[in-house]
Amino acid sequence: MHPLVQIHPTAEVAADAAIGKGTKVWHYAQIRSGAEIGENCNLGKGVYIDAGVKIGNGVKIQNGISVYAGVQVEDDVLLGPNCTFTNDLYPRAFPVDWKVIPTRLRKGCSIGANATIVCGVTIGEYSLIAAGAVVTEDTLPYSVMLGNPARLKSFACKCGRELRKIHGAGDLLRLTCSSCGRVLSLRFELHEPQ
Repeated sequence: MHPLVQIHPTAEVAADAAIGKGTKVWHYAQIRSGAEIGENCNLGKGVYIDAGVKIGNGVKIQNGISVYAGVQVEDDVLLGPNCTFTNDLYPRAFPVDWKVIPTRLRKGCSIGANATIVCGVTIGEYSLIAAGAVVTEDTLPYSVMLGNPARLKSFACKCGRELRKIHGAGDLLRLTCSSCGRVLSLRFELHEPQ
């Protein structure tokens, strides 16, 4: 463990867990064997990181979150308080042939408080998942998703503000951020049903 890591005395960290420099682990967190936490992360009160889970750099995991086996968290992800992850599509208390279904959180995405991410999905880079949303399918990069099941509302800038359309023609959509001025170009592949 790096000497610049801060671990609260009530946290339980497995001896073979790897924690990057500048990371803070707060009250009653548990990090299991083989877990890898990147640099400059912040793990809030009551966070649980399952065995073998990999967390990227600059990740903020707020209070009351369990990151189970099969959930991969890339760099700069924000997990809002009490958001929920699953890793089994057919849960039973008596697993006969249980297997982990992987979930991927791409760089820079944010998951709102109390949102549920059903296993097997990929959350697109810089996506914003609204508080309380239930995500059952992959999300597009920069998408703003809300509801149950989660639906596309709009698109978000890298800074987190909602983007507005400035031009769209054919398969190309150009959006701009009124806050930071970035322009995002999205190209869609159109497929006819078979």
